[in-house]
Amino acid sequence: MTLPNGFADYPGRSPRPLHLVDREQLAAWRGRQPGALGQWMDAHRFEAAAGSVLVLPGSDGIGGAIVGIGDARDPYSYAHAPFALPEGDWVLESALDPEQLRALQLGWGLGSYRFTRFRTPARAPARLVVADGGLDAEVADVLAACLRVRELVNTPTEHMGPGQLHAVVEEVAGAHGATFEAVVGDDLLARNFPAIHAVGRASHRAPRLLQLQWGDAAHPSLTLVGKGVCFDTGGLNIKTGDGMRNMKKDMGGSAHAIALAELVMSRKLPVRLTLLVPAVENAIGPMSYRPGEVVATRKGVSVEIDNTDAEGRMVLCDALTYACESSPSLLLDFATLTGAARIALGPDLPALFANDDTVASQWLDAGMRARDPVWRLPLWRPYLRYLTSHVADIANSGSSKMAGSIAAALYLERFVPEGQPWAHLDVYAWNDNDRPGRPCGGEAQGLRAAWTMLKARFM
Repeated sequence: MTLPNGFADYPGRSPRPLHLVDREQLAAWRGRQPGALGQWMDAHRFEAAAGSVLVLPGSDGIGGAIVGIGDARDPYSYAHAPFALPEGDWVLESALDPEQLRALQLGWGLGSYRFTRFRTPARAPARLVVADGGLDAEVADVLAACLRVRELVNTPTEHMGPGQLHAVVEEVAGAHGATFEAVVGDDLLARNFPAIHAVGRASHRAPRLLQLQWGDAAHPSLTLVGKGVCFDTGGLNIKTGDGMRNMKKDMGGSAHAIALAELVMSRKLPVRLTLLVPAVENAIGPMSYRPGEVVATRKGVSVEIDNTDAEGRMVLCDALTYACESSPSLLLDFATLTGAARIALGPDLPALFANDDTVASQWLDAGMRARDPVWRLPLWRPYLRYLTSHVADIANSGSSKMAGSIAAALYLERFVPEGQPWAHLDVYAWNDNDRPGRPCGGEAQGLRAAWTMLKARFM
């Protein structure tokens, strides 16, 4: 196994000892140490607060370090360490149970990440020594999935448009022996994906539907759908400059779906997997779809365009309809769908919608176990009134600012048949500022929870 950034499988010169301590353990731990160390801790007012680090003196300047942690099973309790500690190799001296050790390794990997495509970081992260194959294999795969999301979302649209996303999915399929198919440009009309085509037709980069399939047909079927709007100007309902600034991240839903599919295949989950990514750029040009137009959909439901900036639900509705034609055992979609979900729950807590209470409970419970929480919001059907059209079956948006994330989820539900188990995660996929383990930029949210749920459901 090639180790991720931030790990070493053999110690370099004089690896330093690393101690992990929380507030409750501190007094007992200190009592076992030499008196001079206690004086050093007092001088620095070190209390093992979560997110703190105290470097210890030694004969060569640095004799080790103490890392203050919070919840020992939360990866982010350790994620500050790689850049809070001096560079070099560090050897764990604290005894951890297997679950805590996995949390440490995952948090260390998340905390070691920096987006390096266009610049060299000011420094390397401190390296955690995991000798003798000590990096847990599942942790390595989960970490790779989380970093896949970050890399895809962080990459500017010039380098991650519909064509490049196409290449990523095709490469992932090839790496895992999966089949791959793409429906591109006007072939979307010939193959009856008119809503995807309508949103993406104004761009010089052709819209497309990407499909990956993997696994034994005898296994339960799992379909993942991800919103792949590689850039969103808002269309003719153009966004403000502030609203458009980070819209390279509007393919964050597809990044989650791709990464989760890759994780399912890496861990050989016994499912028949289908991944669907409608990949478009919502651009402005002579072919832009317009407010007031009525757009056909694969399901035969006519949609009045109230707002061209409600484009994610347009591309998803064709993909969801297609997904449901094979009646999968479980259908999950991921999308950076609404600002309203951020207003309701903030940037860190994805909004979960589900038409199946069991699926919702499993995802919520998994999120708590994985320390990767999601929060359920209701599919409150009376709010369908916010999507009323007087010329079509449904509108893609409405004039009211009420219940925006619920209305968007209800729109998607219109394209999911009754009885089809389905859940939708409205993710932000972004960190607005730097925090330990969460550098500014793309972020995986609800992904570890989804994997934990799928393991429990299908293993």
